Amino acid sequence: MKIEKFVLGSMGTNCYLLINEETKELVMVDPATCPDYLVSHIKSNGYTPKAILLTHAHFDHVMGIDGWVKEFDIPVYLHENEKQILEDPQLNLSGVFGASYSYHKAECLQDNQILQLAGFKFKVIHTPGHTAGGCCYYEKAEGILISGDTLFYQSVGRSDFPTGSMSTLVRSIKEKLFCLPDDVMVYPGHNDVTCIADEKMYNPFV
Repeated sequence: MKIEKFVLGSMGTNCYLLINEETKELVMVDPATCPDYLVSHIKSNGYTPKAILLTHAHFDHVMGIDGWVKEFDIPVYLHENEKQILEDPQLNLSGVFGASYSYHKAECLQDNQILQLAGFKFKVIHTPGHTAGGCCYYEKAEGILISGDTLFYQSVGRSDFPTGSMSTLVRSIKEKLFCLPDDVMVYPGHNDVTCIADEKMYNPFV
């Protein structure tokens, strides 16, 4: 797997392209926007987007959905408990921080579901706390975890937004993420890449 990171939108969201270098198929994670330069990058490299994975539905992770779906006609996935947040501008905070946004065609996932896309197998790990339906995507064979705003480099996501809970967030990290192998690389929704071992040792919030 080749992973390309693009920092998009007003909140500096990490949008990831998870690329199968053999087939040139890719999965996109958390498209904050749909900039022309990134569309051109994908097309000029001959990549074929297969799906959009959402770690959660806050506005700074989803505002580019319509553009990408229009450009490539690909499905959008998120945890079933997050669907209401994606469809409600007050819950996804777009109505609070700027132009209201909602999306109503996302396909729902369940905890522990295995999603096969672009030659990869993503395990859905429901990690509520930042939001009720926040989730991470674990690709065991590649040793990576896409953690969204659940787990950051020596930090964790905010829990003071609608449906958030700090105690639930900490429990999600301890019980569902810290049981993964220490060498799993963690790709968060903001800031730098980290790994499970370092977060177990140095994260002051957990």
